[in-house]
Amino acid sequence: MSRLILLLSIVVGLVTGAAAQSRPNQELVTSLSSDLISIQSNFTGTEIVIFGQASNIERQPNDPSGYELAIVVEGPPQDITTRRKGRFLGVWVNREAERFQNVPSYYAVASTINIGNLANRTVLDDLGIGLNHINLAVSGVSNVALSDRDDFRRAFVRLREQMGLYSEQQTSITFLTDTMFRTNIPLPANIPVGDYKVKSFLFLHGEVVAQTEQTLAVAKSGFEQVTFELAQSYPFFYGLLAVSLAIFTGWLAGVIFRKD
Repeated sequence: MSRLILLLSIVVGLVTGAAAQSRPNQELVTSLSSDLISIQSNFTGTEIVIFGQASNIERQPNDPSGYELAIVVEGPPQDITTRRKGRFLGVWVNREAERFQNVPSYYAVASTINIGNLANRTVLDDLGIGLNHINLAVSGVSNVALSDRDDFRRAFVRLREQMGLYSEQQTSITFLTDTMFRTNIPLPANIPVGDYKVKSFLFLHGEVVAQTEQTLAVAKSGFEQVTFELAQSYPFFYGLLAVSLAIFTGWLAGVIFRKD
């Protein structure tokens, strides 16, 4: 019996090895239309184009053959608080609050098919693909009941979507040829500054067979950069400068519009 089991194991190993050798390794190469987004006073939002090529696949426009793509753009992590308002003595005031820690300040995902069909939920949760699969960790101190925490999570995502900072574009990745693809990711005017991660995933029958990661920098430039660095590094002098500028502007307006 032991010899029979050993023989079956060898046969299975040979068949698996032959199947692996018959299928070439998939490779994924991606690029960005720009790896630096400059924010100036007239910045009203923009978009980046992500394009690339998946090698050694047999994907056809009318015959996907199991190969699908997902691209995720994540902004620098932040701690963000979501509050629920309630009426108190006839006035709307903030009541319960939930603080989410190290969540993406910006999040966008694009895919070739519906995200739920890319892989099972465990894989999507591990990779953070899709608005329903982002890891929204809460702080240790919270006055929100456990039964209400899902409501706060949904409200958090909904508010970020309304601000244009979270988006989900399913079936938005277009294959230009059998292996070349592209997609557009919008960047709103209120996008936070910092280093962004652009992650691309190639799936085959629900498993990731290739992936890449790139960096996108979003930074202020010109006068906006000077004031931003001054406010971050020297808040006292920034406040003093702002007050002085306000006083000078008020005095100048008084001089210009003074009636003799």
